[in-house]
Amino acid sequence: MAHIVVLGGGIGGMSAAFELKDALRSSDRITVISKVPYFQFTPSNPWVAVKWRKKSDITVELAPTLKRKGIDFIASAASAVKPEKNRIELENGEAVEYDYLIIATGPDLAFDEIEGLGPDAFTSSVCDVNHAALASEEWEAFCKAPGPIVVGAVQGASCYGPAYEFAMIMDTDLKRRRIRDKVAMTFVTAEPYIGHLGLDGVGDTKSVLESELRERHIKWITNARVDKVEKGLMHVSEIGEDGEVRKSHELPFDHSMMLPAFRGIKALMGVDGLVNPRGFVIVDKHQRNPKYPNVFGIGVCIAIPPVGKTPVPVGVPKTGYMIESMVAASVNNIRALIDGREPADEATWNAVCLADFGDGGVAFVAMPQIPPRNVNWSSHGKWVHLAKVAFEKYFLRKVRKGSSEPLYEKYVLKALDITKIRQPGE
Repeated sequence: MAHIVVLGGGIGGMSAAFELKDALRSSDRITVISKVPYFQFTPSNPWVAVKWRKKSDITVELAPTLKRKGIDFIASAASAVKPEKNRIELENGEAVEYDYLIIATGPDLAFDEIEGLGPDAFTSSVCDVNHAALASEEWEAFCKAPGPIVVGAVQGASCYGPAYEFAMIMDTDLKRRRIRDKVAMTFVTAEPYIGHLGLDGVGDTKSVLESELRERHIKWITNARVDKVEKGLMHVSEIGEDGEVRKSHELPFDHSMMLPAFRGIKALMGVDGLVNPRGFVIVDKHQRNPKYPNVFGIGVCIAIPPVGKTPVPVGVPKTGYMIESMVAASVNNIRALIDGREPADEATWNAVCLADFGDGGVAFVAMPQIPPRNVNWSSHGKWVHLAKVAFEKYFLRKVRKGSSEPLYEKYVLKALDITKIRQPGE
């Protein structure tokens, strides 16, 4: 009997648990460890932050769901990961030993790296459902006395889609409330240009997103370094190609949402050979850690180098389809090891994303995620919003049923009809 532990109960962790259950022997044991007792569908957090959804709409209790699948569950944060001892120490005082480990923790949110950043200070967040729920109360208060908004992503951020989504969703909600004319909005981002997305753009995302911002009367600042945030005032330096400050901005706001930089969770920090200096899990092409070959990493917690040098640090996103591919490779490779074979499966690391704008949206496909690419495509329209609403329903149903169904491949690529995406010259 082998004991496989999945550390993390998010999109990657739950997908891994369900796929492991289908792939492993009946005698093998699976345990999921999560710092919270529920799954949250993180892509819906921007909707929660404007009260289009409630927390209860996008969360699923983990204990009963996993119990029905015969998967053990522990609701506790990890305090230390000890790969040399094949053990995880938990904040609740327990210690869990494993034969194989899949790390799927997601990130630690580095609000503390910028003075005044985060929901405990002066900006809101859509990175966590509780942050989004808090932001929704602030949003309601803001709409009663509207003023300027600053929204975007700070230096070192590696997830830009939700920043664009939330800017457009706020714009849509303000229009529905008939108060958009009372709100000046500025989009602040570390990206070197609008639509870079940490991927050096995908298809025509630069012009599409610039056009969206212009159409919605949203000004922008790129190559932006947020120096500090005070109550109602953000200090931003616009950095030139030479690395020097080109222009300083003092941006007043009555509401702000800024995505932070990510780093690895504290339990992983400083584990030599397992993580990089930022705390992200080091993996090879099989999602396997080179130093600890019984440890695998999937999702936002893994280390991927940036696509190139930029005036302000810009990280690389890990999208849902990419995570789904990492899960499949990790699960198949663990089964191979259990059977005495060497791992052979590799994740594709392709990016497929639906970015919702409330009344429309942008979809993009990057195959592979890092250029140069075989497929480099983007499109936009109301259909993207409808597709994302439908996909939310599918994924929450998957978790509630304990299904291992590969939804991004089955539904998103089908919706995009990847076979009809053509490149120049075809």
